Amino acid sequence: MIQIEHIYKQFGKMEVLHDVELHFRKGEAIALIGPNGCGKTTLIKSILRMVLPTKGTIFFEGKDISVSGDQYRRNIGYMPQIGRYPDNMQIGQVIETIQSLRSDILNVDDELIYSYQLKQLYHKRMSTLSGGTRQKVSAVIAFLFNPDVLILDEPTAGLDPIASEILKEKILSARNKGKLIVITSHLLAELDELISEVVFMQDGRVQFHKKVDDLKSDEGTISLSKAISNYLKRGVA
Repeated sequence: MIQIEHIYKQFGKMEVLHDVELHFRKGEAIALIGPNGCGKTTLIKSILRMVLPTKGTIFFEGKDISVSGDQYRRNIGYMPQIGRYPDNMQIGQVIETIQSLRSDILNVDDELIYSYQLKQLYHKRMSTLSGGTRQKVSAVIAFLFNPDVLILDEPTAGLDPIASEILKEKILSARNKGKLIVITSHLLAELDELISEVVFMQDGRVQFHKKVDDLKSDEGTISLSKAISNYLKRGVA
């Protein structure tokens, strides 16, 4: 579904992505992990064409996104690490405005609006919201149009434990429906029950792309965080 071929990205003299080659298929739930500054967010933004690669090609359903236009993004639900919205708009206005831009979608997924009880907060202005409530709004928007692909950048950051569990259940439900899910997170324990594959990046390079069960077996553990720790301790990365 998403094919990334020999992607490089430089900002000035700094090389942020180096020869990244990955293939993400429908029905997979993939954790994109690695230390801060390893290139995860730049890779995600390259898939969304929010960042233009210096070199290389990204395909979405077999089409080169650099020449096919932006229509492919209608099939992607994106939840940024930090959602930025007009401060003077109310929650309800933000959601309804975005919904009006996709009036062709009749079967919207508003489950999270009710799970997070956001209707009661529709009058609140975005400038007054806590980080956690902003995250809830971002989650609602990511899932709203039933996209085939979900790209979630640190989705549980700032959420309280109950809100985090609600979102995790929503992600699991999407995975069970066969959607492609790409998640970045530093909370490896949270990812364990959500994902089927792991991509580990360091210094702009992909160190490995493995199925979770294979990684755990290779590292002799049943814990994802322990498997990553064992890998790093061996000095392979």
